[in-house]
Amino acid sequence: MRVLLSTYDSRGGVEPLVALAVRLRELGAEVRVCAPPDCAERLAEVGVPLVPVGPPVRPLVHGATPPSVADVPRRVAELVATQFDKLAAAAEGCDALVASGLMPAAASARSVAEKLSIRSVHVSYCPIFLPSPHHPPFPLPGRPIPPDVTDRRVLDDLDVQNYNALYGPALNTNRASIGLPPVDNVRNFIFTDHPWLASDPTLAPWQEPADLDVVQTGAWILPDERPLPAELETFLDAGTPPVYVGFGSMRAPKDIAIVAIEAIRAQGRRALVARGWADLALIDDRDDCLVVGEVNQQALFGRVAAVVHHGGAGTTTTAARAGAPQVVVPQWTDQPYWAGRVADLGIGAAHDGPTPTTESLSAALKTALTSETRAGATAVAGTIRTDGATVAAKLLLDRS
Repeated sequence: MRVLLSTYDSRGGVEPLVALAVRLRELGAEVRVCAPPDCAERLAEVGVPLVPVGPPVRPLVHGATPPSVADVPRRVAELVATQFDKLAAAAEGCDALVASGLMPAAASARSVAEKLSIRSVHVSYCPIFLPSPHHPPFPLPGRPIPPDVTDRRVLDDLDVQNYNALYGPALNTNRASIGLPPVDNVRNFIFTDHPWLASDPTLAPWQEPADLDVVQTGAWILPDERPLPAELETFLDAGTPPVYVGFGSMRAPKDIAIVAIEAIRAQGRRALVARGWADLALIDDRDDCLVVGEVNQQALFGRVAAVVHHGGAGTTTTAARAGAPQVVVPQWTDQPYWAGRVADLGIGAAHDGPTPTTESLSAALKTALTSETRAGATAVAGTIRTDGATVAAKLLLDRS
């Protein structure tokens, strides 16, 4: 069996597909991935072929000028056109296509699967992206949800209209170019009636009843066997467990390294700063801090006092699985959801707002570093499933 996994996303959105690709390959499938060129090194590490699609994500996120709402229609049109061009060739001869990531990419992938008459599956990593009567629609770029509208049916109709207006023109133009009919409900076309939810049921449960027949597989996690760097091992062994701070591929809050290190020191702790895409650095040469690059978070998070992060699905799940108390400083998209879940479960603190001060972050850390939070994090760690990628791989192979 041949399977194509497709996404346009940052590292956090690619990593679950890496886990699924490895599991599919172990079960005898032939797998390739369509994704941004940023992830070439990661896919090479696990020996999965990459078909690079679209421009690198990092310059888009970390350019001198952040992406603007006014630029969205142009970017949507360019991304859809690129996806149609690349995916059709990559999917030739495949039996199934799994799509995630930005909505224009997911819509394009489903269209290509339709043209080739192969099975397609849409996967989300967070329940709030999927239409549900239990939460309001997730706002699209430049199309906020009116705060005075609370009727779920009205909100649902608005959501469909927003999807059609934002993605419909580019999608249907490209569908026509390959002989496909127009889509009149872009949202439902993307998500299908049977999407998959690749999140942990404890951390991010799907609520029933709902209109969609959602299959929650559990998070897609690939065990990381890489040793920690010698310098990091030395630092960990030299004192009490440090507090880790990192914002992954995000544009980090202004002066976050200064704010975080001062807040961590205010709690009498050492600091471990992850460089990330924002190129965070130390603020002085004191020996109570260390900066690290790409490291094995699965091995590291079990050895830290707490994890301060942006609230990505992958980082939240890895920290929860390690039993590490968390402070989530959400920046955008689904990150406020993950911050709320961390607080609700009693495994950490949700910072109020994306730009902390030394005082606000220190207060959040004070909560995360209590013995009660540590106990809660330890208890939840034992409930986190690790078989999500295997569940998904078997589902895909059994039904194709």
